[in-house]
Amino acid sequence: EKAGFVRKPEKGGLTITQVASPLRRPVIVPSLDNETVDRRDQNHVAWTSVRQERWEGELVVQGEIPLWLKGTYLRNGPGLWHIEDYNFRHLFDGYATLVKLQFENGRLIAGHRQIESEAYKAARKNKKVCFREFSEVPKYENFMAYVGDIAKLFSGASLTDNANTGVVKLGDGRVVCLTETQKGSLVINPNSLETLGRLEYSDSLGGLIHSAHPIVTDAEFLTLLPDLVNPGYLVVRMEPGTNERKVIGRVNCRNGPAPGWVHSFPVTEHYVVVPEMPLRYCAQNLLRAEPTPLYKFEWCPESKAFLHVMCKASGKIVASVEVPLFVTFHFINAYEEEDEDGRVTAIIADCCEHNADATILDQLRLQNLRSFNGKDDLLPDARVGRFTIPLDGSPYGKLESALEPDEHGRGMDMCSINPTKLGKKYRYAYACGAQRPCHFPNTLTKLDLVKKKAKNWHEAGAVPSEPFFVARPGATEEDDGVVISLISEKNGNGYALLLDGSTFEEIARAKLPYGLPYGLHGCWVPKE
Repeated sequence: EKAGFVRKPEKGGLTITQVASPLRRPVIVPSLDNETVDRRDQNHVAWTSVRQERWEGELVVQGEIPLWLKGTYLRNGPGLWHIEDYNFRHLFDGYATLVKLQFENGRLIAGHRQIESEAYKAARKNKKVCFREFSEVPKYENFMAYVGDIAKLFSGASLTDNANTGVVKLGDGRVVCLTETQKGSLVINPNSLETLGRLEYSDSLGGLIHSAHPIVTDAEFLTLLPDLVNPGYLVVRMEPGTNERKVIGRVNCRNGPAPGWVHSFPVTEHYVVVPEMPLRYCAQNLLRAEPTPLYKFEWCPESKAFLHVMCKASGKIVASVEVPLFVTFHFINAYEEEDEDGRVTAIIADCCEHNADATILDQLRLQNLRSFNGKDDLLPDARVGRFTIPLDGSPYGKLESALEPDEHGRGMDMCSINPTKLGKKYRYAYACGAQRPCHFPNTLTKLDLVKKKAKNWHEAGAVPSEPFFVARPGATEEDDGVVISLISEKNGNGYALLLDGSTFEEIARAKLPYGLPYGLHGCWVPKE
């Protein structure tokens, strides 16, 4: 039996209950670069540069927003893919657009604003790319300019600070936008979306890059710092109220010319899992003036794949196992498996796994995303990959599908869980799946990892972004809450969507004044 798709209520059947006098006037600002580029061929709004630098206003709500939902959902992602008449190549090159949905008393104020990184400000001022982005590099006047830029690369001066990947709320209340470069850690105001400045790490650990997805709780901030010179990873912790990262321990790579890419990593209650993926950082590709199909990385299947398990308290490595080849951007969660006596026998780690196919990176070129004809099935298959890492000293771990991939259309990425289940045994995850034919994840899916079933939400032609779960205060059930997503529609419009975390039925939507570009990752800032 194929996955069951949840029918959404017909639009005519929705009652508009939340119409209120505007809390504040919409902010109107001039368009970015007079829209000289992206609108010519009417691309899907998901892959089209944002219309203006900022906007804010109250939205009319269809359906009902739960009164307990009080706080701000923030979503970060690339949103400006051109400077003047120069179009960027890759989804991940775009200058960051931060979006907010502010919920209170059943009302919803939305807004968006460009993050004012040095890279963005320099590009606007000089009308060209001035820093090294994901695939874009500055255009050099001559060979000596290129040599000068390479020198700056080793100091990090030429790397971008375009914080276009994620946004996290630290335990001390600071809200930080992040990307793969350490200098791209920018503190923002969650209400005004103003860029306040860089989070300057006060330690002397150095390095230029880190995991774009740290593990952040009220108590700590954990991340990985890849070492490209002596291949390995530092596992570091930063306490709330400080900017100092302290080393928990180091993992040396088992193989390969360089560390595997660590876009994200999982933790359990007592351990950090450090993935060593065969998609590895590549110094030569970093130096190139033109991108390769794998950009800053190279695929090294002969170097094999490993998972390392480090004790959070001691920094000691308790397991290092070879696993089947894998490719993942996003780990979902991990937990400790115990025997009858309460001894930890294994670590289970789940991820959005692309069947060890690194071509997904090149699929995300804007030309590919914009040229979809609606008929060809171009999205490479993906699944919930479940690793089992034994702690009995055996050299191998397992990788299998946690549920039948057809349940979610063989598309799988952009995941969230109930944050109270971080590092613990859990049942539910929310992600983007696929209704084929498609070239990009186009559904929202609720995964039941116990029953091994999925519920899916889909709307023809729509591109939904990461479904973000917010638990109801006082909830005892894992899926008692709401799921928030921002939807970009085929007709150029867009809306905020709220689904019931349990039934996965639509409970509310609110139309935006215009569709927004696709975004990546979000966080929840509760109202104090």
